[in-house]
Amino acid sequence: MKSIREISKEKPWINWVLFFATIVIVFVIGLFAASIVERRSEAQLYFQMVSPISEWEPDNEVWGENFPRQYERYLMTLDTTFESRYYGSAMIDYLEKYPEMVVMWAGYAFSRDYNQGRGHYYSVTDIQNTLRTGVEQPATCWTCKSTDVPRMMNEIGVSEFYAQSWSEMGPNIQHPIGCQDCHDPETMNLRITRPALAEAFERRGRDINNATRQEMRSLVCAQCHVEYYFAEDNYLTFPWDEGFSADEMEYYKDNIDHVDWVHALSRAPMLKAQHPDYELYKTGIHAQRDVSCADCHMPYMREGGIKFTDHHLMSPLDKVDTSCMVCHREDEEALISRVYEQQDRVSELRRIAERNLARVHIEAKHAWDAGANEEEMDPVLQLIRHSQWRWDWVAAANSMGFHSPSEALRVLATSIQKAQEASLKLTSIFNRYGVEYPIEMPDLSTKEKAQEFIGLDMDRINREKEEWKEEVLPQWLSAYN
Repeated sequence: MKSIREISKEKPWINWVLFFATIVIVFVIGLFAASIVERRSEAQLYFQMVSPISEWEPDNEVWGENFPRQYERYLMTLDTTFESRYYGSAMIDYLEKYPEMVVMWAGYAFSRDYNQGRGHYYSVTDIQNTLRTGVEQPATCWTCKSTDVPRMMNEIGVSEFYAQSWSEMGPNIQHPIGCQDCHDPETMNLRITRPALAEAFERRGRDINNATRQEMRSLVCAQCHVEYYFAEDNYLTFPWDEGFSADEMEYYKDNIDHVDWVHALSRAPMLKAQHPDYELYKTGIHAQRDVSCADCHMPYMREGGIKFTDHHLMSPLDKVDTSCMVCHREDEEALISRVYEQQDRVSELRRIAERNLARVHIEAKHAWDAGANEEEMDPVLQLIRHSQWRWDWVAAANSMGFHSPSEALRVLATSIQKAQEASLKLTSIFNRYGVEYPIEMPDLSTKEKAQEFIGLDMDRINREKEEWKEEVLPQWLSAYN
């Protein structure tokens, strides 16, 4: 067998091939090494603090000086142009879209005004502008709206914060949801800044400080995207002692005789769901597969050698390629179509529940007017209470049920069932008092007609809000500055 030297003498061109191959290999290795050095340098710069951040710094711009990529993406929550079939970042007037809800919330501030929440950047502005705060609210309502909240809780105490009124606390609350709500300013690790979440876990026998990093990528969201109620002295409390499901939280609230408001028409002692996104998510396939909220709503991005979380929090449907398609290797249109298919089913049952509930509240009012007594009406009112709670548990959660479609459909089905049971009991009462049935329903085809039906003077309410924005809001802004 010939040696390499002998072959090279017979075929000298091979030497040139080896020479150029060696040059190419060395060049590629050099590029690779340079890339590694560059990316390591970028990674070091990523954690290089330009300016110190205080423990409870509320100003997102200060954080942005140190983390410009994340801050730049966060500022994109100003964009309100994306709108999916059901949600997105655009302003949606839910009362205009679903006018039956005006009747369902008769006697409660939500019958005045209920819009889709826009991006986090608008959290303070939107709560200042809503007509719901035309009715005096506790300072507890600020809890999830601003990075100033942990600062104030640290300054005056948690209970003292909750004990104040919304207006009293207003001048201190100016910065929207942002960096400090979720991050430790020294290590940038995720942390819990709202005590209600830690307290809820403690009552369930778990120390939230032992949560894994992947769990924290959902728990920082669960500080706010949850169901809650105001306990004694308006102390913010999560009703998780019996569990996370609609049934278990309903049972818990029944046990403590909690009432958010008494319905103006049916006189039912009502429960109002807030936005139980975390609880609904806990019953779904993504939670079972250990997929966090951030995996879908804040997917990872790359810029050079830096991998960072996208802080443009919004619907995954606007960035399917970096959210859904990381796990689901399918066509983008097919994935979106599947989401809409499941949301359409939830929406269909939701609309049935809303029409049933608006009707049964009005029917209950006719029963009272006919002379029905409390003993006759108590079983009806309990069914109405439970029916609307279950509807609201799905309707108030974002995603039109997609966080857990099967559970959302189950809960809506039981809502419809209970409303029908209440209506059947009312027919017996109508027969007893000689009331002609079925009851003629008012025209609820628009928000304005529904608000007029329940007796709201919207001209006065809007005028008072405009006067408040002209006279009081500037004082708040000047007091803070």
